[in-house]
This record gives sequence, structure tokens and C-alpha cells, in this order.
Amino acid sequence: MTQPIASPTLDTLFKRILVRQPEALALVDPLNKQRITGQTRKRLTYAQADRAISAIAAHFIESGLPANSVIAVQLPSTVEFALTVLAAHRVGLIVAPLPLLWRQAELTVALNRTAARAIVTSSKIDGVSYADFAMNAAAEAFSIRHVCGFGDDLPEGMASLDQATLQDSRTSRSVIQDGRKAAMISFDVTSEGLRPVPRAHFSLIAGGLAMSLESDLAQGATIMSAFAPMSFAGLCSSLVTWLLSSGTLVLHHPFDEEVLETQVNDHACDTLIAPAQLALRLDEHDLSARMPSLRNVIGLWRAPEQVAASAAWTAQHAPLTDVYLFGEAGHFCARRNAEDGSPAPIRPGPHGAPRDVPGASIAGDILLTPKGTLGLRGPMVPAAAYAPLPPPGDTLIASAPRDFADTEYAARIDRATGTISITAPPSGIMAVGGYRFLAQDLQEWSRRLGHGALLTALPDRLSGHRLAGRAQDNARARDALTELGLNPLMVEAFRDRTNGTLT
Repeated sequence: MTQPIASPTLDTLFKRILVRQPEALALVDPLNKQRITGQTRKRLTYAQADRAISAIAAHFIESGLPANSVIAVQLPSTVEFALTVLAAHRVGLIVAPLPLLWRQAELTVALNRTAARAIVTSSKIDGVSYADFAMNAAAEAFSIRHVCGFGDDLPEGMASLDQATLQDSRTSRSVIQDGRKAAMISFDVTSEGLRPVPRAHFSLIAGGLAMSLESDLAQGATIMSAFAPMSFAGLCSSLVTWLLSSGTLVLHHPFDEEVLETQVNDHACDTLIAPAQLALRLDEHDLSARMPSLRNVIGLWRAPEQVAASAAWTAQHAPLTDVYLFGEAGHFCARRNAEDGSPAPIRPGPHGAPRDVPGASIAGDILLTPKGTLGLRGPMVPAAAYAPLPPPGDTLIASAPRDFADTEYAARIDRATGTISITAPPSGIMAVGGYRFLAQDLQEWSRRLGHGALLTALPDRLSGHRLAGRAQDNARARDALTELGLNPLMVEAFRDRTNGTLT
């Protein structure tokens, strides 16, 4: 009896392209990589990338990392990010991407929650020593056995992955590449706090397919990815769309508008993947004339409730596809109306990819929950991670099965049109760009700073919220928050202001 063919992994997709076009250009570093990490910019063919992936994978094996263990990754949007993720998958490791904003406090929680065995980072990113963050967090995480990084001046005890790629070790191990196996663990913030969200390879591929099919991403595309990769949507919009297109991935570390424009034109990029608000701003500044090679734009909305009221898209030569992001729960996509550039109407129920093509594969299902929030269901949605907690005292009683994830975004259905409207973000959760946190955390940090300190979140059209703080001594407040291991959004809320007001 023939065995069923296993669904592919990301490494399977990479190796398929490698066999067909080993000398084709695969990965291109940001133009300003020297400033970002202090390292030389790289351009790798598929064959060159494969050698680097194999060398890093060999290092993981020789370091004693067993298959199915978790490896935490905190890297900028450079080729090292793509190489590390694919190397980890090649030897059966599970990747836990950690946002660059996270510092010691959040890193330590994430490492302990996932029982990570290793952490990978860069020596410095934008002049900040991420190697020190990793070493300090690893010292507080009992499970960590190995810390490694890219770049110069790595601290004692941190292994160099740059050296590993130069050694070109051929150590390998047999791993069954099956898309049903765990691929990543990302972190969401819900009303119940920080939530680890595990995903299999097929779920990642489903997320990338939803984007590439709805946007009609061409085979062999040259993709400019300007969205931070350290999340489910970030991986789908960079690594996965690239592998599905069999093209070239040009990376941009967010954000420098002049560098972005130069990269798009220098590499004749035909596809731009970026935060939607950024894409709309480029459209306002004559994207058609400034980036004439673009034929496709994919805009990711961290605040999906803002899509309906957004400006019309005018660059007709490069249609815009809106991607509605719901934290780590999942996303859905809709290409804008070709006639007037307005957002496409969203209706509840199953939606295909592409959305308007009869008989298209079902990408997911949108529903309104009984409590008036938006629910998602489908191959990319890890419903089990969002299942409600069992009632207190009834731990032996199984909760009712639920095959959808509640995003906690308030929504309603318009009776006249039958379309669904997303009206508000989750209650009690603040978002500054891609960083989400509980509103009660602000009160907790203010209390730690003592009498007279105030930390608040103000509404912001572009990023959802922005943080502002006030204390009797702002410099001392910044130092105190830094010592607590908090991220720079919290710390810089107490920056000195000339007008003495919250801004």
C-alpha cells in the first residue's frame, strides 16, 4: 500500500527551487546593512544560500540541539534571518521569532514559556547590543543551553554563526520533512495576557498562499519585503511568499524611505510588501513615477479596523491588496477595487484565494461570534491556541470543542449590504505599530516608578497608539525602566520634551 505524500515544509519548497535554478538570485540584503548590523551586504544565489543553510544547520546539530527542540530567533530583516529559519527547519527545530522591541523582561518570559534550548541574535542592531540582551535573558532561562549570533565583538560564551558558515561543515541528520510538524511558536497578546501560538509548516504555507494568490503574485517575482519578519504575518509576507514565487527576496529593515526607493529601483522589484499605511503614504507621493517597476503592492494592516476608512489607492499600474492582520491568530486578504481603488467589501463565510474567482481554494472562513467579535477559521488558524480556558474548579470536564479563533476585534454585519465591519480593536489591549500589550501593564509600570509618575497611551492614526509619560525626573524614570528590562517604547515615553506636555 502506497504511503500518502507528506505535505511540504519551507525547506522542501526551498530545495525544489534549488534543483531547478541553483544559480538564480535568491536573497538580497538591505542597502544600509552596514549601518544596521555593521556587517557587509550580501547577495546570495540559491546554491550559495543552500551552502550557508547547511553550515548553520550543521552547527545546530554539533551544538547538541535535538530535533523538535525550540530555538528562539531575534534578528533584523537581513539574509541571516532567512538562513537561520531555514537551517533550523532543515534539522527539525521549531523557531520562536522574537520581536526586536523585546528586551530582557519579555525575552526571559518567552524563553521560559517555550522551554527554548537556544537563542540566535545579532551582535548589534541599529547600534544597540542585542548580544547582551540575549546573554542576560539566557542567564535567567533554565532551558537555554546554547547562545549564538552573527556579527563582530560577540561576548564570551556566544558562538559565532558567521564562523560556522565559513567552516562549511557537512554534519547532517535524517529528518522527515512533513508539513504537519511544528514549525514556529509566535507570541500574541490577548485579554488573558501573553499567549504562545504554535504552528505547523502547512499553516505557515497557507498564510503565504492567501497573500500570494489574492494578490496574483507572479512566479519568479522580485519581492521587496519591508515588513518586520518576527511574527506569523512577517514570516508569511517575506519567507513564505518568496518560496512560493520561486523568485528573489530583497529585504528592507524598516524603515528608511529613501533607501527603500533606491532598493526597489536598483533591483527592478515588481512587488512591494509593506505596512499598509506606509504603502498609502508612498501612493500619495506619486509611487507610479518614483517606482515604475512595481506591478503589485501588498499592504499589511496591523489595525484592521482602519481599512474601511482608508484613502483610495491611485497607482493603477500596481494594484493594492489589503491584508487584515489579527495579531497571531491569522489574517485574510482582499484586493482593492480596480475602478476606484476603494477597499473591497468583506462578507462573512468562506473566502477563496483569489477571493472573486469561482471555485478557488478556500483560504479561510470569517464569522461573527455570539459576543459580537470577529472569528477566524481555516488552515492557517491555530484554533486550539485560542480555545477558552476551562472553568475554574471544573478542570476534569472537557470544554466544548471550538474550531475557530476569536480575534477579540469588535465587529458587526451591515443588514443592508451583508458586509462585515470591524469596529474596534480588542478591549484592554494597546498596540503601538506591531507591539501589543495589556492596558493594565501601563498602570503597573507607573506604580513601579513611584508617586507622580504617569504612563499613558494616546490614539495615533498611523500606529494605533503612541506612548507618553511624565515623571518628576524623566531621566531617572528612563534609567529605572531600562533596569527593569523593558522595551524602548516604554523607556522613551519619558523622553524630555521642551514644551513640558504629553506628546
